[in-house]
Amino acid sequence: MARATFQVEVLTPEGEVFNEEVEMLSTRTTTGSIGILANHTPLLGLLEPAELRLYRGETEIVRFAQGEGYIQVGGNRALVLVQDAIDPGALDVADLREKLTGAESAVAAAAPHTEAQRRALADKRRWETFLLVAEGSAGP
Repeated sequence: MARATFQVEVLTPEGEVFNEEVEMLSTRTTTGSIGILANHTPLLGLLEPAELRLYRGETEIVRFAQGEGYIQVGGNRALVLVQDAIDPGALDVADLREKLTGAESAVAAAAPHTEAQRRALADKRRWETFLLVAEGSAGP
């Protein structure tokens, strides 16, 4: 049974990566996983690195490795503004492992409770998540 659809637009600093009608959007906010259906209550949330899933139908799912950002839902539309939205097929596992190793080194080298530590921890979370998405084992 088909569900009602709603418009979803995904934007990164490089531009629009998705703009279509979907049945459901699934991602992760700072407070946990969330699924959005048509006519959802207005919402504004902070997004964490996750696998963004956009359900065109029950069997057709568009997936992205999603970086940090924001989601705004209202008027039967969702706007996803994120640092990254990358097709999992475009992710290079070896490159991600290298970036994760660098981020782990940066975390170890950073002084506690500093901006450098905060940035290093954010990078570590992003590369861990992107690696899971690339390997096909991430969830929203």
